[in-house]
Amino acid sequence: MSIGNHPAVEVKQLGKTYGSGATAFTALRDINMRVEPGEFIMLEGPSGSGKTTLLSILGCVLSPSAGQVKLFGEDVSGRKDSELPQLRLSYIGFVFQGHNLVASLTARENIALVLQLRGWSVQKAHKEAGLLLEQVGLPGKAESKPGDLSGGQRQRVAIARALAGGPPLILADEPTAALDAENGLKVTEILRQLAREQGRTVLVVTHDNRIYHLADRILHIEDGRMREAHHEQAPQ
Repeated sequence: MSIGNHPAVEVKQLGKTYGSGATAFTALRDINMRVEPGEFIMLEGPSGSGKTTLLSILGCVLSPSAGQVKLFGEDVSGRKDSELPQLRLSYIGFVFQGHNLVASLTARENIALVLQLRGWSVQKAHKEAGLLLEQVGLPGKAESKPGDLSGGQRQRVAIARALAGGPPLILADEPTAALDAENGLKVTEILRQLAREQGRTVLVVTHDNRIYHLADRILHIEDGRMREAHHEQAPQ
């Protein structure tokens, strides 16, 4: 897949409404945003502001009610539901608040599973999974199951899984919510390093003001509308 010289994310007049008539609820209103390849962006705002809805649309999990979404120059808005899984495989790696690892599989197997879904052989997938675990600082935990890992270690495995197959866009939904300050910072620094060194585009939904200083930009969402927040730049 070639991502060319396009913006990583380009959103124009995006809207999302659930339901219809008197019970309709508008989660997003006239959202416009542009994110360049290699940027590390945080989306923050109060509960119910539309952050997770926006992330789900960018992640090709939900379809917008209005407007346009382009990922690396490709218009993904208005696609059929049957096309969304392939778009996710092509462009996106997800990191969830609860890590969503399969409890019965080892760290290596959790990562390899994603690669096998992409068509990799078992042997090649397991080898790549080991390399990804080294990348996130867990070279000795390949055969450990999630129950044998700390919260911070599980979230690192989840990041390694998100990187499997080389998706250019990483979307993280509250990745530090269940972590203490030290582990939350470490996990965020790994995500930031991916943007800096590998040119991955990373969008993080977060309430965690302990990590705001690491972002290139912070976008604030409230009542379904977006504005750019001001903060101190992360050290280079």
